[in-house]
Amino acid sequence: MSQKTSSRRSSRISAWANKVEEILSSHFPDPPIPLYHEDPYTLLIAVLLSAQSTDERVNKATPSLFALAKTPYEMVKLDVQIIEDIIRPIGLAPKKARAILHLSEDLILLHDGKVPSCFEKLEALEGVGHKTASVVLSQAFNIPAFAVDTHIHRCAQRWKLSSGKSVEQTEKDLKRLFDKKVWSKLHLQIIYFARAYCPAKKHDVEKCPICSIMDQEV
Repeated sequence: MSQKTSSRRSSRISAWANKVEEILSSHFPDPPIPLYHEDPYTLLIAVLLSAQSTDERVNKATPSLFALAKTPYEMVKLDVQIIEDIIRPIGLAPKKARAILHLSEDLILLHDGKVPSCFEKLEALEGVGHKTASVVLSQAFNIPAFAVDTHIHRCAQRWKLSSGKSVEQTEKDLKRLFDKKVWSKLHLQIIYFARAYCPAKKHDVEKCPICSIMDQEV
């Protein structure tokens, strides 16, 4: 591919990304965080629980859990079996219950009971991966981060915004295409839009405001 051809393609993709952002903002201008939480700690727990589950299941379980403990100091006083019983409908309950206890202990021992606001310290906590850390940083601390889960990875590929075969590559592609100041909102907008118009299954291209015009734009 010549430099001129590559430049034209890059320009088209950039223009398309701007169009996608415009469509997302027109449909979901101010998307709320879909997980029930009260502060950085409860958000951290909710995001951890959402792994390989749904926001709906998490939101049904966390009120009962947070009624018993919504700080690390309260959480470490609970027996792991109590936590496990409450979160069982979410899935992976034994693993997640242990992670909640262990990360709560580490928050007390290492961070004075507070959720740290940097990637390295968050990712060092048990059960906290890059996506979870990204969500907490962006939504709890307003620090630019682009949390890419399997749904965003799928949409980015479907919308020709990334050809990455991994969520890590897709994250790099999206960060390159979109301004840092919109990353946090865009993460939520794509999630809501995917649920409403661009699901993985039974996707109707003609009814999707993005997919229905994509061939004309890219």
